[in-house]
Amino acid sequence: MKTVIIKYNAGNVQSVMYALERIGASYLLTDDEAEIRSADKVIFPGVGEASTAMAYLRQRGLDKVIPSLKQPVLGTCVGMQLLCRYSEEGDTTCMGVFDVDVRRFDQKPGFKVPHMGWNNLTNLQGPLTEGLPENAYVYFVHSYCADISPETTAVCDYVRPFSAMLQKDNFYAAQFHAEISGNIGQRILENFLKL
Repeated sequence: MKTVIIKYNAGNVQSVMYALERIGASYLLTDDEAEIRSADKVIFPGVGEASTAMAYLRQRGLDKVIPSLKQPVLGTCVGMQLLCRYSEEGDTTCMGVFDVDVRRFDQKPGFKVPHMGWNNLTNLQGPLTEGLPENAYVYFVHSYCADISPETTAVCDYVRPFSAMLQKDNFYAAQFHAEISGNIGQRILENFLKL
């Protein structure tokens, strides 16, 4: 099986590579369109700022390639946000795979932004959550989040309920960092690679 990690101007790729190595999955890190299209599975991770990341994807034509993929695609953190319609971060038009907007957390007494640390998932649905207990804990670091939508497959509540996971057709996404979320994150990655 050929798994590709999309290489673009966003951090956190190294921890995804380590997570795949821990579960014995080989991978290729690339921004080459032919390599991406020929992959069995595609992982689109990211840490960074939405407008800068989208500009980099547009320069390389990846903003057209990614939404057109037919194999299973997993976007994480900023990767998930860029698969949405729009992000308030940098007033950014994103790729529109998911018909939902990404908004900054409101200021609320007792809640720090960014949302950073372990939090639980509820309303679990879809193949990536198979075998996970309700209220499973995963690791988040973000200041922006996707609204709840018909494509939401897991919810987290911090300041307000938001989409912790999304799915539409062959596209899957997680706001949290599966690669550093212990056994729960490992199970999510394993479930993705089994699709």
